[in-house]
Amino acid sequence: MRQQPSVLGITGGIGSGKSVVSQCLDIMGIPVYNCDNEAKRLNNTHPTIRKELCELVGKDLYPDGILDKASLAAYLFASPEHAAQVNAIVHPTVMNDFQQWKSRQDTPWVGIESAILYESNFAHLADKVIAVYAPEQLRIARACRRDNAPAEAIRQRIARQMKDEEKCKLADFTLYNDDNHPLLPQILDILANLLCLSRK
Repeated sequence: MRQQPSVLGITGGIGSGKSVVSQCLDIMGIPVYNCDNEAKRLNNTHPTIRKELCELVGKDLYPDGILDKASLAAYLFASPEHAAQVNAIVHPTVMNDFQQWKSRQDTPWVGIESAILYESNFAHLADKVIAVYAPEQLRIARACRRDNAPAEAIRQRIARQMKDEEKCKLADFTLYNDDNHPLLPQILDILANLLCLSRK
């Protein structure tokens, strides 16, 4: 029976650069499941999610069969209670989808990328976790460019997430993604650590 891969969690706040780290890991032979991208796919395609979100937010949430992301976001960010309701619908299906995806991989390690790895309880799926850290002002500037969004909107999104410093304390590895710390050597150091763990 083929052994299941070990799981490397990748987390970090908005604009920290966790997706860049995931892309590097993928190139280096560690496939990565992107929770945000896969949740968006499942929100549109999974019948149970569609049904329960419509019951929660409103029957017009899928005009022309496609999720109205702005309406869902408005509901989600209106209060912590709303966010918890939406997450309770979406997260279990994403978690199950990840487990199915992992079972199809044939590598010693796979990754799971999520900005809310700890908040969503996905961290318990991971054998080791990388927290990607960057100063808040740099993160805001990156996210503004990426999303074409005003800085205040990005600050509000950051305020709703666990602080990056807290994630770094919980994680096994911290990657510093700023102008003073090249990413690649740090990633290679982590891969060397993972290789040693795989040999034990």
